Order: sequence, then structure tokens, then C-alpha cells
Amino acid sequence: MTLGTSGFGTLLQIGDGGAPEAFTTIAEVATIGGPGMTRETIDMTNHSSPSAWREKIAGLLDGGDINFTINYLPAAATHGKSAGGLLQDLVDGPQRNFQLVFPDLGTTTWTIPAIVSGFTPNAPIDDKLSADVILTVAGEPTLV
Repeated sequence: MTLGTSGFGTLLQIGDGGAPEAFTTIAEVATIGGPGMTRETIDMTNHSSPSAWREKIAGLLDGGDINFTINYLPAAATHGKSAGGLLQDLVDGPQRNFQLVFPDLGTTTWTIPAIVSGFTPNAPIDDKLSADVILTVAGEPTLV
């Protein structure tokens, strides 16, 4: 029997920057991808490298991006031009904390400092109004 779980119920939340910080669930998130975390490698190969094999060491970590799609509600506080909305954050450029709360009874919550770096509305004639949003990770996430 599998121990896997459905991704349904995962929450993406935006912080208010307060102390203590309060998080609000971003309305109508449809899909979430990321963060695409990577570690650079540094090539240390030299003329004395054993058996002509490349030698590498670990470099810097990069949090990458979080890409997600919302059912775009222009008047929703977490979507639009109101203070703390994704579109307003794109314009103003603040770094905020975001949380990914996974649907495993709330035991896995990642807190991620990020900047809204992309917001693309989609308005097809025969489908829903949506928006693709990109958060660029701006520092070390807390993965618990």
C-alpha cells in the first residue's frame, strides 16, 4: 500500500511582516510548482586530478522560483493592487515571507522569503480568467 498523498489541500500563504507574523492564504491557488532548489557545483579539476576525472565541490544554494497559477480575482485582497496583494507587490518589490503548507495534517510547513517577480494574467475567450505568478526565492527557506 502506498504512503503517498494527494497534493489537494496544499496552501500558499503570504506573510504580513509583523511580529509575530500572520499569514493569509492566497485565494484560489490552482497549481503550485517549486521552489526549484539547486546547489551550484564548482569545478576544481586540475592537471593532477586522479585518473583524469573532473573534481567538483559544492557551491552556493539557490532557492529558485515558485511558480503558481491562480483563478484570478482582480478585487481579491491577495491578488490585486491593494496593500499586500500579489500585483501590488510586483510593482512595489518588497521581500515577504511566504508559506507552503502541505496537506500532511499541517506537519510540513515551509517558510520562504521571496519577491513577486512575475504576474501574467490569462483571459481566454473560452476558459477562466487566471494568472501565472512567479515568486523568486530571496534567501534561506525554513523547511520543517
